[in-house]
Amino acid sequence: WAKELHDATKEFAEGVYVNFLSNEGEERVRDAYTSNNWSRLVEIKRIYDPNNIFRMNQNIKP
Repeated sequence: WAKELHDATKEFAEGVYVNFLSNEGEERVRDAYTSNNWSRLVEIKRIYDPNNIFRMNQNIKP
């Protein structure tokens, strides 16, 4: 029953909560977003912060 419960709930229990990340690297930050959202965030970063001034915490490189 435990495996069945895990399988039924893993979609909601696995992954990353971006506010709990620190300096874990870009890959881990990337895991916090869907690929579509990541692409959108990168594009926004390129437009509004091309010099990566706002780079602390969970940085998204332009």
